[in-house]
Amino acid sequence: MTQITEAKSGNVTEEMKIVAKEENEDPNKIRDRIAKGKIVILKNKIRSLEKYTGVGEGLITKVNVNIGASTDHYNIEEEMEKIEIANKFGADSLMDLTDGGDIDYIRKLVLQRAKMPVGTVPIYQLYYEMVTKRKYVIDFTEDDFFNVIEKHFKDGVDFVTLHTGVTLDLAKKAAEMKRTAGIVSRGGTILAAWEIYNEKENPLYANFDYLLELAKEYDVTLSLGDALRPGGIDDAHDELHVGELIVNSRLARKAIENGIQVMIEGPGHMPLDQIEMDIKLEKQLSGGVPYYVLGILPTDIAAGYDHIAGAIGGAIAAMNGADMLCYLTPAEHLSLPNPEQVKEGLIAFKIAAHAGDIIKVGEKVKNKDTEMSKARSRLNWKRMFDLTFDQDNAIKIYSQYKNFAGGSCTMCGDLCVYLVLPRALNKKKYDKDKKTRS
Repeated sequence: MTQITEAKSGNVTEEMKIVAKEENEDPNKIRDRIAKGKIVILKNKIRSLEKYTGVGEGLITKVNVNIGASTDHYNIEEEMEKIEIANKFGADSLMDLTDGGDIDYIRKLVLQRAKMPVGTVPIYQLYYEMVTKRKYVIDFTEDDFFNVIEKHFKDGVDFVTLHTGVTLDLAKKAAEMKRTAGIVSRGGTILAAWEIYNEKENPLYANFDYLLELAKEYDVTLSLGDALRPGGIDDAHDELHVGELIVNSRLARKAIENGIQVMIEGPGHMPLDQIEMDIKLEKQLSGGVPYYVLGILPTDIAAGYDHIAGAIGGAIAAMNGADMLCYLTPAEHLSLPNPEQVKEGLIAFKIAAHAGDIIKVGEKVKNKDTEMSKARSRLNWKRMFDLTFDQDNAIKIYSQYKNFAGGSCTMCGDLCVYLVLPRALNKKKYDKDKKTRS
């Protein structure tokens, strides 16, 4: 039984109860939305979790962190440090994107150390295995691909990105079209190259029923990848972008009918005024399947600060119904991120998700903002620090010109608004009492 088949039978699973408690939601509502494919719980049947993550309608916006070594920089200790950062600062899911070295070993370490659900992109390992066998990527067989996917499932991966929607027809169009940024998905590029060279349909699309059988055995959530996402704002909502979304929406509905949990991945780069429309389009086409977006990046020129640009787009996406944001770091488009950049990206996107949720789910999250406002008005620094996303950094900044927690901050000093008026009122009361006594 999967979460969906349990839900369709009217059962509330233990996982549903846990998510309902964390979200302060009715377990029956969680069950009903899972039955319709509007919520997923990211959990492989064989894996134990410390942190459960529900993604979808009526739930707070989740944030995913990407880690993983590359062929240019393979440092296991650094990747483990990134996991500790994700654990500490509240990532809701974590994707291991390792594409070089001992991929199996790193994946198993990630699954051991991450408290939250873990996702992967199996085609990265398929590509690397072809390279180590002195083959080119166009030489893999369909069996090669599905063997790697099944290996990830058996290891305990909770969700996988699979580029099901880049059909042979769309791959040929992509090769012919004059897109500004071309195809920016690594997995999408690999599949498009394989399809065009071999004149064969995407094996994930052609064998989707078999993929569903594999996923059902482990209740792995399929994250239908956006292989043809816009990699520049000029390409947003072109024929490739929308065409792939239509294909993935159709496949997502088929997965739900067969009891398989599924998400759809989204852009990418997109002007701010198209974000709301994009979210509504995905929801309309798919029937409300959870939408997992990268960024969204509303400008292409923020290199070094893409975590800020992406958080701007991410907040708007969350506000309009995006269900999970894949973070960006300051290293996006430039480098593999170091641990500090992972932290910066995660916190930026936690803020973006929260800002969007103030509109999307309201009082479920807004009470923290009210508590912070009250703490500020009372100059209650301990409470303020407790409510921040990064307490250590807040204390460090507060203390940079001051060595005790009390009174005003050093920005306003003696002119603090929460000191001036109370002093005036206290003085007036004192003067009045003194006059009365005399």
